[in-house]
Amino acid sequence: MPLKTVSSLFAFLLTAIWTAGTAYARPNFVVILVDDGAFMDFGGYGGEAHTPNINALADQGVRFSNYHTSPLCAPSRAMLLTGLDSHRTGVGTIPEVITPEQKGQPGYELRLLPEVETVAETLKTAGYQTYMTGKWHLGQDQNDLPNRHGFDRSFVLDASGADNWEQKPFMPLYEYAPWFEDGEPATLPDDFYSSRFLVDKMIQYLGERDTAQPFFAYVAFQAIHIPVQAPREFTDKYVGVYAQGWDALREQRFDRAKQLGLIPETASPPEPHPDLRPWHSLSQEEKEHYERSMMVNAGMLEAMDFHIGRLVDDLKKQDVLDNTIFIITSDNGAEFNDPIEDTVFKLWMRANDYHTDVEGMGERGSMVAIGTEWASAAAAPGSLFKMYASEGGTRVPLIVSGPGIDPKGFTKARSFVTDIAPTIIDMAGLPVSETMNGRSLSPVLTNAESEVYGDDESVGLEVAGNAALFKGQFKLTRNTKPHGDATWRLHNIVDDPGETIDLSKQETELHQEMLSDYNRYAADLKVVALPADFDVQAQIGHNARAKMLRRHMFTVAVVGVVFCGLIFVLFRFTRKLWRR
Repeated sequence: MPLKTVSSLFAFLLTAIWTAGTAYARPNFVVILVDDGAFMDFGGYGGEAHTPNINALADQGVRFSNYHTSPLCAPSRAMLLTGLDSHRTGVGTIPEVITPEQKGQPGYELRLLPEVETVAETLKTAGYQTYMTGKWHLGQDQNDLPNRHGFDRSFVLDASGADNWEQKPFMPLYEYAPWFEDGEPATLPDDFYSSRFLVDKMIQYLGERDTAQPFFAYVAFQAIHIPVQAPREFTDKYVGVYAQGWDALREQRFDRAKQLGLIPETASPPEPHPDLRPWHSLSQEEKEHYERSMMVNAGMLEAMDFHIGRLVDDLKKQDVLDNTIFIITSDNGAEFNDPIEDTVFKLWMRANDYHTDVEGMGERGSMVAIGTEWASAAAAPGSLFKMYASEGGTRVPLIVSGPGIDPKGFTKARSFVTDIAPTIIDMAGLPVSETMNGRSLSPVLTNAESEVYGDDESVGLEVAGNAALFKGQFKLTRNTKPHGDATWRLHNIVDDPGETIDLSKQETELHQEMLSDYNRYAADLKVVALPADFDVQAQIGHNARAKMLRRHMFTVAVVGVVFCGLIFVLFRFTRKLWRR
């Protein structure tokens, strides 16, 4: 009998026991996922954005300061929902960066495999009602949507991103913004704003549920993915906050990290990548543009927090808040891509009614990205950003609060995105499958233990050639081009969270031991190795151009035939003139 069937049968038997008449009230769960949120973006982690509702939940629970995720969105989401390494789920990478070597290989199906069980399926079998709103990005067609993976109701975007004000794509890779409700194509309302709408839908679903049963709610916000967009009333609160530029912000966040005890007093800040521009080198016009873009970024975070507050208030009105566990985190570090200066992208923006004017930045019709320099500063105290296996790309906030969880501020317990699903299943009173890569964080949350991983235990991750192996306080990291050089480096990320000191030559035995651990991990997961000269940004460009060419093949062919015909006619005409 398949393992998925066995676990479902066991959960069904447990449900029968509970419904037979026990006084034990199973907790509800609300998982909130931020898109591209950096480690210190929340106010409660030292960020500039006003996030009072997230902060209040954090104050009632536990904040993790040594939690790591994948450096890319879809693999992180697959791991969060399953407790499995992304290669075991079928989501070893994303369509935007997949290479010819990876296509068709096991683990690179680019969709959640049918045999993989999500936490929603596990809870649903145990009597939970399951709901999702927001970004899905875990499939290729309608057969791969949340309704096929355990969710009773869902309203989702099946793309890497989309506009936050209208139903339209945010990049040439997409022809339209694919929104679905319960597996069927859906149309957005005219007054759509992503954070407000996703909470509205979740409140609707929860209001229609059977109140006799517990629920699992997963809200995957578009904030703060490109295009960064927010209502002006939120953006305008940050006038002057970012006027000193990204170099100052990097220093400020690093200092606040020390003040909060997130990093040691002796830690050194990472050096910004040599390709990054110093703030003083910008023209006044450029400074105004970039300052406003970061204001919109903070405004989008605050707008999201505001609507999270509405969800909390609704649960309070329903008298279920005291029995609801909240889990709040981000899928990866800050987004560094800024496509706005690309000539082809400018033409595409014009065709799709996007502008980059400072006036109205972040509002309907605007295209905003914070860019590489702001992303690098936002990633402090870590180095680099999204896409990369560095601390800036993988260390993000994690907040867990609710019944049975003692408020205790920050914990330095090592934890990973694969731990989310087993934690939820465990706290629901269900057995955690031994096949999961992750572990329940309950011992840390209930103060039974200070760690869930031993110093001799290894945890690996890999996406698009960017890889890491964690062991105790050490981390072996490999980052690809253009911001890395595909060299394996060894760091003590407890003492040196900025990954400034490579210990490979000092700790040669440990370096070799951890490299052997990573090679075993990669072999077990059938990771397709990428060459040392692999450039993740170049691959994104290649895949985007190839998809656009396939989409417009007929138009290109017609234009080609017409062009050749005109050349032929011109040739015949000039030849006749020449003969005269």
